[in-house]
Amino acid sequence: MYAKLIFRNAKRSAKDYLVYVVTMTICVMLFYAFLSITSKYYNPDVGTEYEFTLVSDGLKMAICAVTLLLLFLIRYVNNYMLRRKQKEFAIQSVMGMEQKTVAWIFFAETFLMGAVSIIIGIFLGVFCSQFITGMLLSAYGKDYKLSWTLFPDTVSLTVCFFAISLLVVGVFNVRTIRKIKIIDMLYADKQNEPHIRKSRYMPVISVLYAIILLLAAVTGISQMYYYSDPRFPIPVHIMFWGNIIAPAASFLLSVVWCVVHKKWSFNRYVLAAAILSLANIGFAASVPVIQKKYMLSSGEGTLNEYLMFLLVYVIFWICCTIYLASNLLSEWKEESLEHKYRGTDLFFFGQIISKLHTTSKTMTLICLTLVLAVFLFVAAPALTGWASGYLDVRSLYDVQISTRYNDVYKTEDLPKDNYELITSFLDEKNIAVAYDCTFNLYLPNQEDFHKRIKWDFPVVAISLSDYNALREMLGYEPISLNEGEFTTQWQTIATEEERSEFLLNHTVLSTDMGTLSLAENAYHLEAIGETVYNSYTDVIYIFPDGICDGLLSVMRNRYVRTETAIPYNEAIYLENAFVQKYPETPDNGNGVRYYIRTSTQQINSTIAGNFILQAAFVYSAVVLMVICLTILSLQQLLDAAHYKYRFGVLRKLGVDRHETEHLILKQLAVWFGLPIAVATFVSIIVAAYFFETISEEISAYIGIGALLTQVGTMICILVILLICYFISTWILFQKSVTE
Repeated sequence: MYAKLIFRNAKRSAKDYLVYVVTMTICVMLFYAFLSITSKYYNPDVGTEYEFTLVSDGLKMAICAVTLLLLFLIRYVNNYMLRRKQKEFAIQSVMGMEQKTVAWIFFAETFLMGAVSIIIGIFLGVFCSQFITGMLLSAYGKDYKLSWTLFPDTVSLTVCFFAISLLVVGVFNVRTIRKIKIIDMLYADKQNEPHIRKSRYMPVISVLYAIILLLAAVTGISQMYYYSDPRFPIPVHIMFWGNIIAPAASFLLSVVWCVVHKKWSFNRYVLAAAILSLANIGFAASVPVIQKKYMLSSGEGTLNEYLMFLLVYVIFWICCTIYLASNLLSEWKEESLEHKYRGTDLFFFGQIISKLHTTSKTMTLICLTLVLAVFLFVAAPALTGWASGYLDVRSLYDVQISTRYNDVYKTEDLPKDNYELITSFLDEKNIAVAYDCTFNLYLPNQEDFHKRIKWDFPVVAISLSDYNALREMLGYEPISLNEGEFTTQWQTIATEEERSEFLLNHTVLSTDMGTLSLAENAYHLEAIGETVYNSYTDVIYIFPDGICDGLLSVMRNRYVRTETAIPYNEAIYLENAFVQKYPETPDNGNGVRYYIRTSTQQINSTIAGNFILQAAFVYSAVVLMVICLTILSLQQLLDAAHYKYRFGVLRKLGVDRHETEHLILKQLAVWFGLPIAVATFVSIIVAAYFFETISEEISAYIGIGALLTQVGTMICILVILLICYFISTWILFQKSVTE
């Protein structure tokens, strides 16, 4: 009998469960699709030079960690269903059914709908996994073939995770139902939420914000005391003073309001604080930009502190905006009588304003979560594109041996080895060598050997013959120099302004072997690897061979290109053998630092890290987006039951069906539009600021066109999700109020 009752209730409540089932199905589908490539039965053909376990192990941890967020969603949706069905529970209890039995029937009903979602989600996950597999094989440069396979271990993990989640949340629901009084269940749908002005969330946030403001002002004073200099340009002084005055003024505003709060309403204080927070945001955001532009020195962790302050300011501004929305709407309604009494606008304003008073906290959290989701979507292609482009610069050679003299204090201890270990290894493994170049890097002036200040390391030089040997390895045309000339080679990351300023100040160069003049072809930009440059420098000199013969050699590198890629296991073996003989960190801390990098290991770690990062970011963004849209949707569907009587009155007053549908559309547009509009505005500013801070890396490693294409694809996914949820909610809302 109970089983029949459970199935009947589930069937009758299918409409209420629709959004929940769709949401859970999407989450299960994504969970299975991403985890399918971590299955022990999944063996893609990526070649011997790649180690696939680097991807599968890291991705499994990332996806499982993110999916814990779904516990909140499952709990929220169950609470929604509990509120919708409390009157039904009360009637069943009055008819003689024990509350314990009622609770367990509800548990079985929600578990049944969850099980349906899991089954459908796994089935759809098999199809979705093909896109994940295609993306993975594309990252490894392999051809993609369809493979419809159901992995038993991934199915088991998916079922166990979501079943346990449903079970845990269901047990809490059982306890909740057993504790609710029958009389409270009967009148649950007539109880209103507490008024927002009586809620403590905004006053508490204001107090915490005032404490952060005081800390920010103190930090600004400390930074100015220790790192300010009268010789700095005006923008630097504005940055220092702005990060003192702006937070101090905002803190003073809080203190003044505490004194005169009886004469000055809290809403006015929030409005003033929101305006001042914009100034705080601007000055805090200027710190990384100014430090990077003028190469300012600052205390360790200073940048992280100001980024934390910036995050707090943005969060506070969003809280203020959502909190004040109902007040601004109320004032606009009262001042614009033309809109107030036109058609059903009075009814519309009453609906919106009454609910904004009680849902501001939820709307604020949704807005913040949406900003995070959009940022994850936008940051994923930028970061992965940056890493992939940087990989092209780092892994130009199959084997790279480089040295650093940073901890060498005697010239006789400088490196002179030819690294025969590499030659023996390649011969032993029968790996054919296409190019092999061992070369020195020199100091133009030996007196610079002891110059070890960070960002002030001397620029080193390479001989023309060695430089041309590297160019030949990479397929570039050789260059030539006249007697007494030199030229330069630059890293890709260097900006045109830095290059122009450096060349302008180094047209003539004094060395231990005489004076050299800058050649007509003053610079070269082809990538030749990053280990050829000295610490904290983006340029090297190219000198004639005769000049280099008389200079001090401080670094000795060896680059090798092989005919075929070195297998992954062999590359790891080579690196371990090299480190045992040539340690990266000397035992006593003083001496040459040796480094070995193989393209096999670099490509493996970068591809694995990129894929894990992109998958985790995209999965997290979709999960957060789905959670927010589900909450927005369920809030409206829960209110639809309360609004049924109100819309019935409108129909009796002569409002036709078309006008009612238009009214519902406007109401949903506000509920979806307010948090999404604020989140979109903040996300655009945050994304623009983020791209500006890494503009040099974007220009060097990604390209603005490729980045915009990837970002546009991610935004399209968000828009599609939004449209689906909005249309579903609109249809279900109309059915609820018109039945």
